[in-house]
Amino acid sequence: MANRQSELETLKADLESRLVRYRAHQRREAGALEKDFEEQATQTQNDEVVDSLEQEARVELRQIDHALERIAQGVGDECERCGCEIDPRRLQVLPYTTVCVDCAED
Repeated sequence: MANRQSELETLKADLESRLVRYRAHQRREAGALEKDFEEQATQTQNDEVVDSLEQEARVELRQIDHALERIAQGVGDECERCGCEIDPRRLQVLPYTTVCVDCAED
């Protein structure tokens, strides 16, 4: 479980770093929009992509925080719905999951 916790903490740090970059992009810390209309259109499209990436990162960060809380409570390997043990292979693929395969499919 310590291995999984370490992996989750690494993922969390990576996501937090990405969020800082996304916020810097949104605040135009690298400079204002270009004067050329076509360039502005491209930059605006990029803004939409960055907004979407930020949303995804925030969702994943919440999942990681939740998984870390469950690990701290000593129930990180148990499905939070049915109480069964989560298959270790599933935890390798999705270290922040808190439900077993059966409950995830429901």
